[in-house]
Amino acid sequence: MFYAFSLKKPLKILFVILCVIAFAAFSAAVFFKLYPLKHLDTVKKYSLKYKLEPALVMAVINTESHFNEEAVSGKGASGLMQLMKPTADWAGEIIGIENYSYERIKEPEINIEIGCWYLSRLMREYNSDLTLVIASYNAGSGNVSKWINDQRYSKTGESLDNIPFEETSRYVEKVNSSKRIYEFIFKLLGGNYG
Repeated sequence: MFYAFSLKKPLKILFVILCVIAFAAFSAAVFFKLYPLKHLDTVKKYSLKYKLEPALVMAVINTESHFNEEAVSGKGASGLMQLMKPTADWAGEIIGIENYSYERIKEPEINIEIGCWYLSRLMREYNSDLTLVIASYNAGSGNVSKWINDQRYSKTGESLDNIPFEETSRYVEKVNSSKRIYEFIFKLLGGNYG
């Protein structure tokens, strides 16, 4: 008796395997478009220098500019970490960045260093309370200090129970969510990312 070898089943299996591979590749491409790893070496360098978690810095950059070096907000904040001129000029002077001028704020190296310095300063000011740090980065430490001293927003006078600015409340949620995702990515990569 002659048995004909059928290619139908192996071709179906191959087709399914190729579809799974294509879907996985597409999903990875979309995922890394949403959570890029651009400027990771610079982020690691200044996170280490200013004792920050790289995942926090990446989350701030992703939320602020989605890694667009040329980004400028409606309020005039510029670059990857969306720095305002007074803050950047103040930090640039304290840090002692060689040949600093605000015209260079869109340069990733300068922008990330100043943004990390500022985040580090906020971490010291708010005793590493991430909600206060992230809220201050968005709304300013003057607003956060007022909220902490207002019982409508802070029962303890040390942390925030709610944030009165809807934009800042959403911002804190986005940064925290993005930070968790970057922590997961760094864990998968197996590197030393803080």
